[in-house]
Amino acid sequence: MIQLKNISMTHKKDLRQIVEGLSFSLEKGDKVAVIGEEGNGKSTILKLIYNECLVEDYVEYSGEIIKNNEILGYLPQELPEEEKTKSVYEYLLLEPSFFETDPKELSALLGKWKLSYELVYSGQCMASLSGGEKVKLQMVRMLAKKPTVFLLDEPSNDIDMETLKWLENFIQDCSEPVVYISHDEMLLENTANKIIHIEQIQRKSRPRHTMAAMGYRQYVGQRISSLKRQEQLAKKERSEYEKQKERFQKIQQRVEHEQNVISRQNPHGGQLLKKKMKAVKSMERRFEKNKETMTKMPETEASMYVRFPKETSLPAAKRVLDVSLAELKIGDKMLSRDVRLFVRGSEKIGIIGKNGAGKTTLLKRIAAELLGRSDIKAVYMPQNYQELLEQEKTPVEFLEKTGTKEEQTTIRTYLGSLKYTKEEMGRPIAGLSGGQKAKLLLLKMSMCKADVLLLDEPTRNFSPLSNPVIRQQLREYKGAIISISHDRKYLEEVCEKIYELDAGGLHPVDKRFL
Repeated sequence: MIQLKNISMTHKKDLRQIVEGLSFSLEKGDKVAVIGEEGNGKSTILKLIYNECLVEDYVEYSGEIIKNNEILGYLPQELPEEEKTKSVYEYLLLEPSFFETDPKELSALLGKWKLSYELVYSGQCMASLSGGEKVKLQMVRMLAKKPTVFLLDEPSNDIDMETLKWLENFIQDCSEPVVYISHDEMLLENTANKIIHIEQIQRKSRPRHTMAAMGYRQYVGQRISSLKRQEQLAKKERSEYEKQKERFQKIQQRVEHEQNVISRQNPHGGQLLKKKMKAVKSMERRFEKNKETMTKMPETEASMYVRFPKETSLPAAKRVLDVSLAELKIGDKMLSRDVRLFVRGSEKIGIIGKNGAGKTTLLKRIAAELLGRSDIKAVYMPQNYQELLEQEKTPVEFLEKTGTKEEQTTIRTYLGSLKYTKEEMGRPIAGLSGGQKAKLLLLKMSMCKADVLLLDEPTRNFSPLSNPVIRQQLREYKGAIISISHDRKYLEEVCEKIYELDAGGLHPVDKRFL
């Protein structure tokens, strides 16, 4: 099995240490979820295990990785640019083992992921596929290799409900060890039996990791309870310390006063006071020594903070959207017919559907209509962040409008609330993690004072620890939301109405049956 021994990693650019002294081994049946906030090095850990060449440009590491001739299957978070230009068949052929896959075995693989032979041999370019179709094809290519260890970086991104449930079953039933990263809390709750929690504490100046041989829900529950107990004990000890300190200071002041007023004609009394002061000083030293052993206040990574303006609101009767499409197409390909959606006031809409059903195409059509309206202020968060983010700019440059010093100070304050370091604020957007890019778009949307949010998979790149914050803010948002998501907790907690898109249009869905 694979072993990691005392692994430490440091960013080459800003010399920030992201992992220190990480050691663990993988055994049969392990389902290890790597969790932590955006930009904390989770994906880097998986890349390092798979092939250190993937991180050598930006990370230095020490320690030892023992692979014992294991066959590693790796699913990257993003499909490499050079692979996006290839046809589906050319992409699959990049894995030599694909040649050895017999037709029956290939048919079974494609069937599990709801992919057709026609797609494999269609000549369609990988870049033209939906996000979910890309993930499925990556899984098919990886499984053709017959890995003995699985390394999955956000496998739940962009896949539809049906495939997400198949992925859950795959991880649950897999006898080989699986190490994975996912934003989907329900997936983690249903699959993980071990947790590796990567943190950056003290304003991202010190790394910390926690290993726990338990499920995700149990880990989060125990962590919260432990932190609360530690905080309560630390506060109690500090309160007692302050009371003792006050009593001690009164004793010290009384002895000092007596020393000042004692008559020189009373040497015996003076000697007694000197002994008394010596005892007081000894008490002070013990007092300060006890302070050093007090329970420390718990150190945790600061929670992400984002807030949409409270003044945003829409009248309950306001017609936000009334779209009716006889046909929904992408190029010559028919996706759906008779698509009808009506949104009024501050309704929060969730759209689900199978991969390739046309959800993103529909949202883009809606965005084209709403972004041009003068009676509402709509903003759009695409699934592909590159559509809006200017990769060569820094986060500050992307957000600023006037370029004044005051504006830049405000922007830096906002970015700090999203846990950007000073170095990350000045780094080109292209070098940021997917989660950090998502934060940037979310912040821009909150600064725009929009009353309609158009969101394509809004939670897909946030950590499971950040997502509760995101859901709360979107739930409390006073404007309208039209979104695509397969995040079951998001659909349950944020969306008031859910529709499924298929070839026959949009159909209401009862969230109880998701």
